[in-house]
Amino acid sequence: MSSVGIFCGSANGNDPVYSKAARQVGQRLAEQGGYRLRRGKGRTDGAVADAALQYGGAVIGVIPQSLVAREIAHTGLTHLHVVANMHERKMKMAELADAFIALPGGAGTLEEIFEQWTWAQLGLHAKPCAFFDVDGFYRPLQDMIRQMVSKGFLKKSYEDMLLFRKICRKLRNISLITARQTSNGRDKRKQHGG
Repeated sequence: MSSVGIFCGSANGNDPVYSKAARQVGQRLAEQGGYRLRRGKGRTDGAVADAALQYGGAVIGVIPQSLVAREIAHTGLTHLHVVANMHERKMKMAELADAFIALPGGAGTLEEIFEQWTWAQLGLHAKPCAFFDVDGFYRPLQDMIRQMVSKGFLKKSYEDMLLFRKICRKLRNISLITARQTSNGRDKRKQHGG
């Protein structure tokens, strides 16, 4: 069973298409039998988790103690890991996930998916990193990454590590992302002591 780390906004955004897409992702992951990993009790990430649970999926949360203290923890998850801080949270999610998907979100969403992408560039893992481009949300980011390549700041092979997919009606692309494991998909961080 694949474990998919989801990064997304704690807010809904100003268009219902984002919440709808989040619910569809949760449903699709549950239907595929995949685990979902998430953080607190935000609006978009909560929608993904609630839909996954509704459709029989297992949802594992990873949240820092400081957010539990602020009563942001989702109490209905399959399992909730409470960790000391955000750094431990990211490490735990990296340990538990086989792939990562970013839905629309803000700076935190980008920071988390970019860290996983950077770790892949450094050879610390070979886990797919994907962006669900709901309603063109990530199109400017994809253009920026292409510019990084064209201006010589990023290798083309690093750009090629990322997947950009539009949410389609049947969400077939989730299975493509979780299936995109390399033959050497082992997490190499353990070999490097980090």
